[in-house]
Amino acid sequence: MTALGPLMIDLAGPEITPADRRRLQHPSTGGVILFARHFEGWEPLAELIAEIRALRRPHLLIAVDQEGGRVQRFKGDGFVALPAMGRLGDLFDEDRQAGLEAARSLGWLMAVQLREVGVDLSFAPVLDLDRGISGVIGDRAFDERPEAVIALAIAWTGGMQDAGMAAVGKHYPGHGAVAADSHIAHPVDPRPLATIEKTDLRPFRAMADRLIPGLMVSHVVYPEVDARPAGFSPVWVREILRQQWGYEGAVFSDDLTMAAASAVGEIEERVEQCLAAGVDMALICNHPELVDRVQQSLAFAASPQREARLARMFGHGPVPSEAKLTHSPRYAAALRWIERLGVDEPDLFPDRA
Repeated sequence: MTALGPLMIDLAGPEITPADRRRLQHPSTGGVILFARHFEGWEPLAELIAEIRALRRPHLLIAVDQEGGRVQRFKGDGFVALPAMGRLGDLFDEDRQAGLEAARSLGWLMAVQLREVGVDLSFAPVLDLDRGISGVIGDRAFDERPEAVIALAIAWTGGMQDAGMAAVGKHYPGHGAVAADSHIAHPVDPRPLATIEKTDLRPFRAMADRLIPGLMVSHVVYPEVDARPAGFSPVWVREILRQQWGYEGAVFSDDLTMAAASAVGEIEERVEQCLAAGVDMALICNHPELVDRVQQSLAFAASPQREARLARMFGHGPVPSEAKLTHSPRYAAALRWIERLGVDEPDLFPDRA
């Protein structure tokens, strides 16, 4: 038995190379995130995931960004294209009950299709507010109103739970109030904590109170709270999230290779600082050479608490076969919601977290 390490990494392509295998078997690794480049069809994806799972016991956590809309890594060959979360918000505004039913239905469909191929968790739902400011968030968010985001997030995560998948809300403590994209820039939110608490933090607090299994932390800097980006901040993670809110779920970093994370230093410093801040799993995406540097230079102490939190992120419960799924009334109902809502968005950053 090998404990889950604190790193989540990716693969070079749709097949496991010898170098990939070495990185995956390193004790520092605890998970794998998959992207569009790893998807060549339903069966090849299922085979790839089965091969990854066979490398370790317990198996590495398998994750993907499968929100719907612009962020859906697996589409086609059996995977149903999902609407953007913002379309659920529009429906909710017209008909509250219909919006909630659609959110639960599509959260379930997203999760059950992923679990069929062996994925444990999706980094969803987005809990940010769509203020019309952030292009990288936009209609990935349910709504601009905290109360609507909370209601829809409860429904969506309920659907995921029905399918045996743990939800991971993002991007704590909120990315919707800044225009800069943390993938390529250094976003700063200058508002005081009291203002953020009344607005952007409300969905995160509400879902933390309901013990959403996981949260992903942004790389946004909130200088009135801490000079460090949130994902490297003991104030945001240890003091507010853990101590003040009493949150006991798993905390994931955003991709540590994003431009906004570079303010902290080299990759070794980024990993050290985010783990020291209280993050349970640090993501290093699209740069295997950086994974090599971290695995060669850093020592990771065992943490039963961290390992227990991460262990709760595995998929659980039975998964219907594809034949049973596609003939189920719940599947048919989800397709009707998709037909009503529509889908037409290309993927945003298909190989980024």
